[in-house]
Amino acid sequence: MKISIIYHSESGNTKKVAKLISEGAKKVEGIETKCMSIDDVDKIFLEQSKIVFFGTPTYAGTYSWQMKKWLDTCKLNFAGKVGCVFATENFVGGGADNAELALISELIVKGMFIHSVGASAGLPYTHFGAVCIKDGTEQQKERVLIFAERVVRNVEKFISA
Repeated sequence: MKISIIYHSESGNTKKVAKLISEGAKKVEGIETKCMSIDDVDKIFLEQSKIVFFGTPTYAGTYSWQMKKWLDTCKLNFAGKVGCVFATENFVGGGADNAELALISELIVKGMFIHSVGASAGLPYTHFGAVCIKDGTEQQKERVLIFAERVVRNVEKFISA
């Protein structure tokens, strides 16, 4: 199964977390991932992907305007794909939950099925998606890996059912 990881990153933190998402997803056999900046999206790979993770830095309690503009103006069809989100922030309480919720709203409008794993699999909980302060503490990085792997395993179950 192919998985696209699309991100916007100014400082490089969100790009680093995107690579962790890829690493976590690849813990499941048969997974092919591609990390792509919004400035360089492989449209063919994206079209073939079943899952798309979107990553953004948090600005003023929401996701980046660059990601918003890209999503609002791209002509790609996301309908029917599973959408997941992750965010980076500079400090605890930086608004990542709001950023993820706003991004999730955009994905719903695009016709995506949203998955976050939530609390169903136990600790660590990922209510809306993974969050890292800057590029993440060791504990946050581990949560990102677990989040990505759990998403992929759940989607595989859903697809095969």
